[in-house]
Amino acid sequence: MKRLTSLSLLCLFILLTCSVGQAQDKKPDVPPSTPPATPATPPAAPKNEPKPFREVITAKAKSSKGLVNVHKVDDKWYFEIPDSVFNREIMAITRYTKTAAGGGIFGGEEINSQVVAWEKGPDNKVFLRSISYIIASPDSTKPIFKAVKNSSVDPIIGAFDVKSIRKDTSILIEVTDLFKGDNQVFSLSPFLKQLYKISDFKADRSYIQSIRTFPINTEIRTVKTFGSQSPPITPSPIPQPGVYLPAGVQAGVVTMEFNTSMIILPKKPMRKRFFDPRVGYFSSSYGTFEEESQKSDEEVFAVRWRLEPKNAVDALRQKKGELIEPAKPIIYYIDPATPVKWRKYLKLGVDDWQKAFEKAGWKNAIRGEYWPEQDTTMSLEDARFSVIRYFAAEIQNAYGPNVNDPRSGEILESHIGWYHNVMRLLRNWYLIQTAASDPRARKKDFDDELMGQLIRFVSSHEVGHTLGLRHNMGASSATPVEKLRDKAWVAQNGHTSSIMDYARFNYVAQPEDGVTDFFPRIGDYDIWAIEWGYKYFADAKSAEDEKKLLNETTKEKVKNARLTFGTEVSPMDPRYQTEDLGDNAMKASDYGIKNLKRILPNLPEWSKENGESYTELEEMYNNVVAQFRRYMGHVTKNVGGIYDTPKTYDMAGAVYEVVPKERQKEAIAFLSTQLFETPSWMLEANILNKIRPDVGVESIKSLQEGTLNSLLAGDRIVRLLETGKEGNYTVDELMTDLRNSIWSELKSQKSIDIYRRNLQKVFVERAITMLSPKDPATLLYVPPGQAYGFATRRVDLKTTDLPSITRGHLESLLSEIRATIGSAPDKMSRYHLEDVANRIDTALHPK
Repeated sequence: MKRLTSLSLLCLFILLTCSVGQAQDKKPDVPPSTPPATPATPPAAPKNEPKPFREVITAKAKSSKGLVNVHKVDDKWYFEIPDSVFNREIMAITRYTKTAAGGGIFGGEEINSQVVAWEKGPDNKVFLRSISYIIASPDSTKPIFKAVKNSSVDPIIGAFDVKSIRKDTSILIEVTDLFKGDNQVFSLSPFLKQLYKISDFKADRSYIQSIRTFPINTEIRTVKTFGSQSPPITPSPIPQPGVYLPAGVQAGVVTMEFNTSMIILPKKPMRKRFFDPRVGYFSSSYGTFEEESQKSDEEVFAVRWRLEPKNAVDALRQKKGELIEPAKPIIYYIDPATPVKWRKYLKLGVDDWQKAFEKAGWKNAIRGEYWPEQDTTMSLEDARFSVIRYFAAEIQNAYGPNVNDPRSGEILESHIGWYHNVMRLLRNWYLIQTAASDPRARKKDFDDELMGQLIRFVSSHEVGHTLGLRHNMGASSATPVEKLRDKAWVAQNGHTSSIMDYARFNYVAQPEDGVTDFFPRIGDYDIWAIEWGYKYFADAKSAEDEKKLLNETTKEKVKNARLTFGTEVSPMDPRYQTEDLGDNAMKASDYGIKNLKRILPNLPEWSKENGESYTELEEMYNNVVAQFRRYMGHVTKNVGGIYDTPKTYDMAGAVYEVVPKERQKEAIAFLSTQLFETPSWMLEANILNKIRPDVGVESIKSLQEGTLNSLLAGDRIVRLLETGKEGNYTVDELMTDLRNSIWSELKSQKSIDIYRRNLQKVFVERAITMLSPKDPATLLYVPPGQAYGFATRRVDLKTTDLPSITRGHLESLLSEIRATIGSAPDKMSRYHLEDVANRIDTALHPK
């Protein structure tokens, strides 16, 4: 071992002493003379300072000028927003341009429309807000305006760094992520994603296809890809809403293409035309708070196009009765995807409205045009153009929406949806309703001219919706039933006063009547409705002035039944129904059934095609059954019915009136004859033995049961209980009339066949449930003066007279059955009566 020197020992001592001190005091291991270190300050974040314009928008940029100037540099897109556009309201309308197949969605259909506005923010930021019209205050100078603003902050849906400021007149921002991404306003809503089983957004497979800008609008086309949910391995016991798109199931992702139109709204909104329930217009609304009012209010106004004179001279000419052209006409383009042979008929459906606008003081106010396919500056998705879009779809329908300014109701554009298979729907309707009288309808495939005229009618109907008109389901009730058989009268007036009614074709006319006009047309009501919505009042200073002028005219017009409006949402007025005709459903349906009896035996001949199955025959037969079911519904609505006639304080008479007792009893008598007495004419063996294995027993029961359940539905019963006095029809009379009809064999001593046995059991089972109703009845009605929406009342049926009345009738029925069992004419009748008697007795006297 090496010896330690004195110097070595001294050094070791000092080293040990320092180590102990450090362990006790936790001092930093630094020389005592060195000052403690100061933590380093993180470098300041670079400020978001705008750069010179040329450094951002370089020489290689592709630029275009319009509402906002658009620049593309490499893969980045920029908006150059002028000061004049900031804080201006812009309607953003997003549509599909291409869709995944199998989801019932098609290119051209609207996804979303939302008002937005660009706004300058702090710290060199630009914000994009989504603007909602829920509440408003008309005068920004009043204190209450501040209260409204404090309760209606609009959400910020995008924030952008200012990239450059150009001569203090415009601000440059990058919008790549806004449109390439999945911002809800420009993409699918959470609801739609759930509906189509779509999951996460795939940014790496999404991109901006193009951005084009024009003087009043900018068009953004994008491609977006989404993940897709996997279908469950085992079916869920709870039905799951929505649809799995085939592309998502096969590939795991779904790609769609979108177009967003950003169109600037007028700086000065169009003057509103206040909603009137006596004339059927779609409406828009928002809550209002005014300084001098003692309550909040709701401003409801009609949705319509802006038609104005070009100048003061024209306005004066129109005031003197001369027709003038509007400053901007209404134009609908025909989609170039439309089969060529149908285009002219779609166009005629638009042009037919011109006569209505002439009555309102305008010429050349509306027209259809063929899409100029050579014009590459036009896009079908561009919100400046209204289009009848043709969809290659199996859906049997068409629809007519519009996009309107929420501030005023001004219609900005419309894309009518036209599904290819609407022609199949038209074939079925026309054949089943008119083939007895029109030889052209007696075939599987109609001639082009007949189908073209059917297309023209539907085109006019859908265009009417895009002009702001709602369905007028009351129009057909203004026509006396017998007039529908008068050839000259129908030729002059049509079978309904409005093409906006669902009064498809004249099924009342009999073959011997010689009627040749079966189509709806733009009628008296439609012409009046367009006058109400589009007449220009040169001397009116405000919407309130127009309302007063229109009220005086409307009061006089509605005295004519052909000019009245009947809402499509009335649950209780038998005059307002879909697919019905005439002023008396019982008479009209009786004529309709006569024609069905003529048509039914001919269906095998009219549907045949060698080498094909009986699918066509089955479809035609099912449409006969559906038409018969509609007739039963038309008649049933008279029972417990209440007439609902919109009126104002300065009009005489009641708004709500009970359907007369005689009319209600007529309805029950009709149902007894046409439905409860077995409609054996529907059991055409030559048809049933080719399309199904059964012979129609359950089908007849289904028809009878559906109508009986409707007659005894809780809301109808409550209305009868409410109004069952002073000579009105009562629940007790209804039960008596039903018993006399359904149980007539108890008096006649006739054999009870299987159809009647089924019906009688249905009656008894339904009555037993009425002894102790489990669910309350929900009553709905449209409150006076409203557009849509129902007032609701729930009634506990157990605490009404219904159980008492039902018990009394079941006791009486039980006594009658027991008195009849011994004399039953056959074994099955006796078995049936014994069984039913036991059911009633058990229900009345449970152990």
